[in-house]
Amino acid sequence: MEPKILLRLQFLVRVVRKECKHLNTTDQRLFGGLFTLEQATRLEEDPDLAERVEAFVGRFGRLQDTMGDKLLPLLLTSLGEKPSAAIDNLDRAECLGLIKSADEWMTMRNLRNQMVHEYIEDPVILSSALQTGHAFVPTLIAAANKMIAEITRAVLGVMQNAIKTERPNGCLRIVNPFV
Repeated sequence: MEPKILLRLQFLVRVVRKECKHLNTTDQRLFGGLFTLEQATRLEEDPDLAERVEAFVGRFGRLQDTMGDKLLPLLLTSLGEKPSAAIDNLDRAECLGLIKSADEWMTMRNLRNQMVHEYIEDPVILSSALQTGHAFVPTLIAAANKMIAEITRAVLGVMQNAIKTERPNGCLRIVNPFV
């Protein structure tokens, strides 16, 4: 594998792990209970709640974008596949068991767009979309974990998740690039 691809995968794995952590934290803060229509209607009067909603929507979308638009195509490349259009990549990811369903992923994508664009206009749609997004968080994080596990397995396979690097003194040391 080209060092450039390996370095990019390392970077994306670190980013996706952070994004999962941040999404999970925001999800817990926003959905301590059910997100209600009443909460959606008072977003303008409750800046703290509005910031949590904005953080959830942004982090949900960012994780999905990073995984679908960056990590997945590079993962497919590292597996010897030829990345294609997003829907084709998702179909391939489903076949490889990296995501539960390409259709479900597209539903999450549309939901993300709905949360972003209906944010100001319709509290009913927003509250419903947020609840649905909350329900999809475990699915999104599970897909991230599967992709990271596949990267670790496929890219580092035989080397047992390790890369040998030479130190200045000439000794070799083992480094796991995905930690």
